[in-house]
Amino acid sequence: MNNKGLLIVLSGFSGAGKGTVVKRMMELHDEYALSISATTRSPREGEQDGREYFFKTVDEFKQMIQNQELIEYAQYVSNYYGTPKAYVQNQLEAGKNVILEIEIQGALKIKEMFPETVLMFIIPPTAKELENRLRGRGTEDDATVRARLKRAIEESQGVEDYDYIVMNDEVDCCVERIHNIVTAEKCKASNNYQTINNIREELKIFSEGE
Repeated sequence: MNNKGLLIVLSGFSGAGKGTVVKRMMELHDEYALSISATTRSPREGEQDGREYFFKTVDEFKQMIQNQELIEYAQYVSNYYGTPKAYVQNQLEAGKNVILEIEIQGALKIKEMFPETVLMFIIPPTAKELENRLRGRGTEDDATVRARLKRAIEESQGVEDYDYIVMNDEVDCCVERIHNIVTAEKCKASNNYQTINNIREELKIFSEGE
């Protein structure tokens, strides 16, 4: 089988639980690597630079853009988010399935540049559950929560461009769904042409004898 890693984009409404799902995925499966994004937003309580995000000033982020150090970047609710290039490439070559937890704008840009990328959109079971999760975080005021809910309406218009919609009703079930999708994708014939060609050449040698 193809030993190169698969590039996976996980997007979803703010509050859908993407971060929790990714964290659980990393706990259960060692063949995944999480691409850490750069962002200009302020750290939330408990977050550390270089673990959840690379926290940058606006000037630092713009310098990264100028130096072409990002695969993609986008602006979301007054902040910039971007994907550092070198880490992703190194992990894929090492055979890791690299997860990019990014917004819809950046996801579509990556799909355009790398057509083999698998796009998955995480959704909550209901709209009410999404609001409950946002308010339950206790990290944003009412105006920000409403802004995120309005943004979710806009994002819902773009999910048709994704390969899979995955419901996060319960974290472990959501992780299993994602892992099953990745397993199936890696078994696709289009991802294994080189392996098939190698076997074909070996069969020619064996069939002809010494």
